[in-house]
Amino acid sequence: MFKRLPNSMRRRYKGLLNAAFLLLVLCGVAFGQTTAAAKVGSETAKGGFRNEDVIRDKFNAYKTDEDAKAWLREMNYDPAKIVSLTAAKPHGEKADVEVTIQTSAGTKREGISIKLVSSDQGFNQIDKCWLAHYAKMWAMPADVVTALKLFVGETPPTKSGRSMDRMFLNEIDPKLKDAVVKFFSENKAAIVSDLFAGDGEHSAGWVMVAFKPGERTEWIIRSSKRTIEFYGEGDVMLTRGGNLKIGRITMQRKGGDAGRDTAKMLQFKINPVELFNAK
Repeated sequence: MFKRLPNSMRRRYKGLLNAAFLLLVLCGVAFGQTTAAAKVGSETAKGGFRNEDVIRDKFNAYKTDEDAKAWLREMNYDPAKIVSLTAAKPHGEKADVEVTIQTSAGTKREGISIKLVSSDQGFNQIDKCWLAHYAKMWAMPADVVTALKLFVGETPPTKSGRSMDRMFLNEIDPKLKDAVVKFFSENKAAIVSDLFAGDGEHSAGWVMVAFKPGERTEWIIRSSKRTIEFYGEGDVMLTRGGNLKIGRITMQRKGGDAGRDTAKMLQFKINPVELFNAK
């Protein structure tokens, strides 16, 4: 076809084809990078779950694992005096790893809640459930439940605001907002304890943070009592975004989930790396 065209037009069409080819190449590179990035993100998430297995396995190998020995000493056990130790992962409990330790004093089960983070600015969920669950567990007054139903979107907004589906705490009736702040202020100690430690047979007496910003992993383990004291320090107040701050804990609507009902769950989050500052 090009042979039938004048030289000037042939050069013009060749230039356009070259530009189109270059555009296709660049789009292919961009698509490949996007796909690779998605794969890395997926592998990172899966790697986080594997880390809980690693921590369990390190406890089981405590006789030769220096990290596990250090954790046990922090938990007030002398590794040399342990008769037997078994670490396992319970399913769906507050403790991510349970360590059963036998010494001359008897046998004790230690539950450990594990937070895995790769950034010192990251946030990690410590608890998430339906509002009805928390309302029953903490015996919330009716006005607090009414306010939080608006907050999570179980009740449609009573006026226009930043979202069509729900209301932020700084958008609801001031009396309802004050009722929420008052309730969480008066019950802060019990609420924070439930969020971190839970209760019953599989409660967590310890909190571990595994911080891996690069190749090296830093570990810290603190008693749930000290963790609760640390993250509970501070007032209960509204954030500028209209969520609730309970000391160092943020309460918010879960959101996401492609608009499914699970987006209406209540979620509590912390920055786990802050625990390194808890003495």
